[in-house]
Amino acid sequence: MSGPIVGVYGIVVMLFILFLLRVPAAFTMALVGFVGIAKVISFGAAFSIVGTEMWNIFSSYGLTVIPLFILVGEIVHYAGYNFSLYDATYKWFGHFRGGLAMTTIMASAAFSAISGSNTATAATMSAVAIPAMKEYDYHPQLNAGSVAAGATLGVLIPPSIVLVVYGLYTGQSIGKLFFGNIIPSAILTVAILGTVVWICRMHPDWGPAGPRFAWKERMEALPAVIDILVLFGIIMYALFTGVVTATEAAAVSCFLGYAICLARRKLTWKKFIDSMTETLRISCMVFMIVAGAVIFARFLTLTRLPFAAAEWIQTLALPKWMVLWVILLCYIIGGCIMDALAFLLVSLPIFYPLVIQLGYDPIWFGQVITIVTTMGSIMPPIGICCYVVSGMSGIPLGTVFRGSFYYIPSYIVSIIILMFSPYWTVLVLSDLVK
Repeated sequence: MSGPIVGVYGIVVMLFILFLLRVPAAFTMALVGFVGIAKVISFGAAFSIVGTEMWNIFSSYGLTVIPLFILVGEIVHYAGYNFSLYDATYKWFGHFRGGLAMTTIMASAAFSAISGSNTATAATMSAVAIPAMKEYDYHPQLNAGSVAAGATLGVLIPPSIVLVVYGLYTGQSIGKLFFGNIIPSAILTVAILGTVVWICRMHPDWGPAGPRFAWKERMEALPAVIDILVLFGIIMYALFTGVVTATEAAAVSCFLGYAICLARRKLTWKKFIDSMTETLRISCMVFMIVAGAVIFARFLTLTRLPFAAAEWIQTLALPKWMVLWVILLCYIIGGCIMDALAFLLVSLPIFYPLVIQLGYDPIWFGQVITIVTTMGSIMPPIGICCYVVSGMSGIPLGTVFRGSFYYIPSYIVSIIILMFSPYWTVLVLSDLVK
């Protein structure tokens, strides 16, 4: 049996274990990868290769950026800034038709700018926004769909954990990835907001307008969110100027986050412990996915499946834009059936060399696949954001998925815009980073 065929069998077995036996993705990838390496070479070599790969990945200083950025998001969350963000945006935009849904999306974008996690954003906004929208008789599909779609911005807006892992895996500058992401995330946010406007135009009774607040109340709500804007601005400025590395920027943001929360008396000892505990939980989950994906990727490399796939696609003599769309279709399907981070790490050994060979910029490609895999967070069968929203709100899962489907065109439009103008959407800012 040839190497590439073994690789294909490995992928099939991984999907079988993942969906029929419901073993977590991290352990599934590690198990199949280890057995696959043993099949291709030997058990002794498998132990040696896995041990070496684990040491190489977990002894990397750059990997510390992940728990540090997660910690920043947890500090902000437990300090209650999510409520402040929602209150401020609600007072400014809640009086429009569909204003509460737009408020939820904008508050999600602001919270994502520090959190970097879609599940954390989904849980936060479900607790904060859904009761308010129920109070004003918002349709359940608009209610749940706006929360789920807004939560996906947590993966996209810097500091995105997915972009961090992509940068570490491909050797690209995390600072360039973050700044290259500013315009794409703004495009997607505006597209999602536009979807709310369109939904409310088609179904005026789905999003009744809320009360109009006086200008004095609107201005009084702004100081509560300035802290978040300052913290985000410091992180991005430090990365832009090259004064600090991504890891140092994450460490500084943790220190400033704690300092701000203590100065504002927003962080008790219990909240501090809770933020540390949740950071450990999420970090361990991410690290296990990274470990499993590295082992599985090593197995695929040994089977030469990525190279065989690249050679096969080249023999088709398709235009490079068509090849890219085939790759993106694979990411859309993969994002629907696997965790976005796990599928990203599994697929990069196959598709990344091909994309570079086709002449696409790696920073630009990182933004595109981040948006594509983010779609999987609101699409069945995985749709992790939809599961979180349903669990937190009690809204039936089917209703949440139907509500989220309205926002799928927003992602597609955003991807098309990025494809038509790579420079003005991504590279114009990423190239400025020192």
